[in-house]
Amino acid sequence: MVQLFFAFTFVIVCVFCRFNQVVVVMDANHILLEIKNLVTEFHTEESVVKAVDGISFTIHKGETVAIVGESGSGKSVTALSIMQLISSPGKITGGEIFFHPEKKEKTDLLKLPGKEMRSYRGNEIAMIFQEPMTSLNPVFTCGNQVAEALILHKRISKKEAREQTISLFAKVKLPNPSHVFDGYPHQLSGGQKQRVMIAMAMSCHPSLLIADEPTTALDVTVQSTILDLMKQLQQETGMGLIFISHDLGVIAELADRVLVMYKGKIVEQGTVLEIFSDPKHPYTKGLLACRPPLDIRLRVLPTVSDFMREENDGTFTEIKKSVDETIGRYAVSKDEITKRHQQLYAQQPILQVKNLKTYFPVRKGILGTTTSYVKAVDDVSFDVYPGETLGLVGESGCGKTTLGRAIIRLIEPTSGQVLFKGKDFATLEGKELRQMRKHIQIIFQDPYSSLNPRMTIGDAIMEPMTVHEIHADQRERKEKTISLLNRVGMKEEHFNRYPHEFSGGQRQRICIARALALQPEFIICDESVSALDVSIQAQVLNLLNELKRDFNFTYIFISHDLSVVKFMSDRMVVMNNGKIEEMGDADEIYHSPKTEYTRRLIASIPKGRIEDIQLAVAKRKTTA
Repeated sequence: MVQLFFAFTFVIVCVFCRFNQVVVVMDANHILLEIKNLVTEFHTEESVVKAVDGISFTIHKGETVAIVGESGSGKSVTALSIMQLISSPGKITGGEIFFHPEKKEKTDLLKLPGKEMRSYRGNEIAMIFQEPMTSLNPVFTCGNQVAEALILHKRISKKEAREQTISLFAKVKLPNPSHVFDGYPHQLSGGQKQRVMIAMAMSCHPSLLIADEPTTALDVTVQSTILDLMKQLQQETGMGLIFISHDLGVIAELADRVLVMYKGKIVEQGTVLEIFSDPKHPYTKGLLACRPPLDIRLRVLPTVSDFMREENDGTFTEIKKSVDETIGRYAVSKDEITKRHQQLYAQQPILQVKNLKTYFPVRKGILGTTTSYVKAVDDVSFDVYPGETLGLVGESGCGKTTLGRAIIRLIEPTSGQVLFKGKDFATLEGKELRQMRKHIQIIFQDPYSSLNPRMTIGDAIMEPMTVHEIHADQRERKEKTISLLNRVGMKEEHFNRYPHEFSGGQRQRICIARALALQPEFIICDESVSALDVSIQAQVLNLLNELKRDFNFTYIFISHDLSVVKFMSDRMVVMNNGKIEEMGDADEIYHSPKTEYTRRLIASIPKGRIEDIQLAVAKRKTTA
């Protein structure tokens, strides 16, 4: 509720925009934000956790500073501390945050009363939150949530407010902006909801924009557009940008400087070229190695533990390895891939999708007459083989999530067949359908809406085991739950905590553990790692592959991140406008795409290569 309140406050204040724009570049002499020895603590019954532990850094006008680190490293808490949005049991216990807007004396934000701080929040300092569902009111249309503020504070008519809002939606590449204006948040995909929030924030032209994972839920082409918009806004207004992300490819091409956070501290900082070409700290090396490479196939992804070992007293021991050396150890030969594919495709399919269609009627008028149909899934056919991972990739709104849900009838298909082990899902009802769903699980994209806020995570994971009467009693189910939590990188003491006590990435890991609770044969992963930082993402992807080997799981892996899909998948399906654009071997599609649409998707992937970073740095200097 606190985040929702401030999100509305942000939207209302955002309308005090500056329209007289001039091209400005980074000003090394103009410090926009200065943080000194910031400490933010969370007091629990067991201990005091220093989420931010004495960090100091500055941001200059027109500069982009990226903050990277694992979930729980203090990235988002740092951003919330700047905005003064830390709620109980958290508290800022030390430090200073000086804000230096142009033509004003520096102000310590920590000493401002609430009312005065609200005049800065959203006007001079804006923030894009990681989870759009916590910032959008579910009972109002997306357009009205933007237009209402425009009407109240710009003194414009409803018609003008609608036009301006639709224009904002078009700028962030929302499909059919007029339709989105009249749509509710639950009717949009995760990526589309995030674009609504980005449109709100970027309309304000703030002096400082804090972007907390702003492109996590976006496909690569829209992500590229949003990043270009942010760069353009910086050049026009001299806006400073704090960009929090786990996507090191994005950071490589966007940031001027990088701060690496670990357990509340800044362990390394430098220019983006210094960090990527010559990382000094083992933690930084681990983060860089965790990225799924595009040019080679790996058996497993490297993780932070390949470069450093944490000791019981909280210290760490460095493991002397280079990033290239570690990646080389896990490389898979072409012969291994060929042998695996020969074994996979000699089997009978476990899942057959035949001419599947899912159409949504578009109704207009008082009587709700159907005038047309949105063809979300339009005559799609493919097979999936036991033990295979089939990647499903495409832009937001292409139909990949609808296809995943239609397969298990969470959305009723319009026509077509889905055969699982020879049984047609369309003919199953009642108990028989529920029993079949035990064998096919789905991991949803949005972990916040997937978990009951009134249920502990232990009970949430145990619930499906209880419903399907798996294991003898609650004691055995609890033991299994704790084991699953450990498998996804969480701890036993988390069992009795509630979803709101965890970060977005931690909540997604809980959802993955819950899906594994029934030991299914087939799992549909719908953007299941999009909310995870690269190190935890690598651990979860390795875990999914390990489980596939141990239990012969079969996956449909849905993602907008082509690098992740390429690492996970044996074959890849590229979707566009509800149809299959291209299908085949994942490596072949990446290296030799057959359609222009696929080539455009691949070209939009931030590669994070040194030569790309050098070009981006040179381009920014040329612009200056």
